[in-house]
Amino acid sequence: MTTNPSTLPVLVVGATGSLGGKVVDELLKRGKSVRALVRSTSDAGRLENKGVEIARGDMLDVDSLVAAMNGADAVITTAAGYTRGGKNAQDIDTVGNSNLAEAARRTGIRRFILTSILTSDQTPNIPHFWHKKVAEDKLEEFGVPFVALRPGAFIDQVASMGGNPLDKGRMMWLGKASVPLTFVHTSDLAGYLAAAVDADAEDGERIDIGWDRPISVLELAKLMAVSAGKPIKVRAVPSAVTRLVGAVVGPFKPIVQDMTAMFGWFDTGRYVANPRRQEQLFGPPPTAEEAVTRLTGELVKANH
Repeated sequence: MTTNPSTLPVLVVGATGSLGGKVVDELLKRGKSVRALVRSTSDAGRLENKGVEIARGDMLDVDSLVAAMNGADAVITTAAGYTRGGKNAQDIDTVGNSNLAEAARRTGIRRFILTSILTSDQTPNIPHFWHKKVAEDKLEEFGVPFVALRPGAFIDQVASMGGNPLDKGRMMWLGKASVPLTFVHTSDLAGYLAAAVDADAEDGERIDIGWDRPISVLELAKLMAVSAGKPIKVRAVPSAVTRLVGAVVGPFKPIVQDMTAMFGWFDTGRYVANPRRQEQLFGPPPTAEEAVTRLTGELVKANH
């Protein structure tokens, strides 16, 4: 008797984070059984209350990952040491991702879905981008059937870098605010990650994720101002200043050097998605206007 893969749980790695939590909700909405990898020190109460099975483990302990994946149909990882920070941040993004690939190989997971980063294969000088490219390659090397989604910059994080822009009447940016780049909304990406479990994708596909078009931070502020009915300015730190700070502080704080390189890459105008495959698998991408209107509504709610 064979088990129907759809009745087996999907393991979510990073489920206690912002994106991972939304992925859990999207999977549950689709009627999926969900299992979450949660560290022994983390509170899993909110996930348990949703009916999520908890697997205690750690990305730096491959045996715990094997135990968590046993009996699972698919794996979605949103884990990112870079955004989480802490002393093990780089290990999570290097050793941790390699351990996930090894565990998936051992357990014969049907599909592994990696949250990668747009243009990660072009940016060896941006460590947290490049680590995603290395993770993709490791999955391929190990023969794990995987799909990598490569989203652009998270609009909900970018818009609030300097605080709620509706409160402040301004947005902060590091570099050239006039250069278009690809953005995504966290909630949209969560939906794509959940849909990727059963999407008609080929093993090893790397799929760009974005909107109908790239937009600049200046255009973002204008769209938000129209939606909010109030002026929003952009306060941009010149690229030369950003590079200087990176050169001075970077040797002592690698994350600053990493961020400096990332914003420098944004300045090139090459951080742009091709959404053709995204549209084929998940439907038409959101328009910039629709996504910014939705974000503005969320920021208004956050004020009340």
